[in-house]
Amino acid sequence: MSLQTSDLRYRLGFIGGGKLAGSVMRGLVRANFCPPNEILVSEPVDAARTALGAELGIGLTAENAEVAEGAEVILIGVKPGVVLAVVEGLGKAIEGKLVISLAAGVRVASMEAKGPARFMRAMTNTPAAVCQAATALARGARTSEADLARAREIFSAIGFVAEVEDGQIDAVTALAGSGPAFVYTVIEALADGGINCGLPPKVSLGLATQTVRGAAQLALESGLSPEELRRMVITPGGTTAAGLAAMEKLGTASGLRAAVEAATARGRELG
Repeated sequence: MSLQTSDLRYRLGFIGGGKLAGSVMRGLVRANFCPPNEILVSEPVDAARTALGAELGIGLTAENAEVAEGAEVILIGVKPGVVLAVVEGLGKAIEGKLVISLAAGVRVASMEAKGPARFMRAMTNTPAAVCQAATALARGARTSEADLARAREIFSAIGFVAEVEDGQIDAVTALAGSGPAFVYTVIEALADGGINCGLPPKVSLGLATQTVRGAAQLALESGLSPEELRRMVITPGGTTAAGLAAMEKLGTASGLRAAVEAATARGRELG
């Protein structure tokens, strides 16, 4: 399915070129979703525009209006606190267009009250840059089935996609959006444990990173539950059992659950 029309030059437009939006752009270019010159990004910071242009070869402007007028599908990648002002400022330029917000906290209904577009939300994460994103889509009152299909096409190019209710996006923000930081903390802790037990730092970090990657891939492909996969590794009285007992004593799993819950609560505050 092509996003291109006869009177629109750009297939995708981004308003804001920060960390998350930049990750999505990098993934789409890497996935060959469309030629880089069919992506237009508005970014007010000169240095950021220069860097994105040099890296990705995409179209760049300092004006949000150019993106609104020149792209069929518009993704908003600015900070939550300015999303509504940006939407309101775009005015009739986004009328009849699909606009997808990447921001935490800002509800679809709030955007619909500020602009005439067909709004959706997409909560994704920085692994989008390597086409390993976890993305949840939420539709709005004006969203059509074609809009949902189009959003799925875009984000499926860079990873896993699920549909949720708008009210569930806060939990997605915590689990998928913030989740990579939690996983990096796990990788770092595993590597530190290996170093403490005598492994060279580079070796330990490489083993920890690949172990997490491999375990995640097996979980994705096997169809087994985490509990079933865990039992495949445990031998009663063995090394894994000893390690899991230490994790239970220190509340490692409880800490991770609490991290997701705290991040979810913060997302609701932002809303």
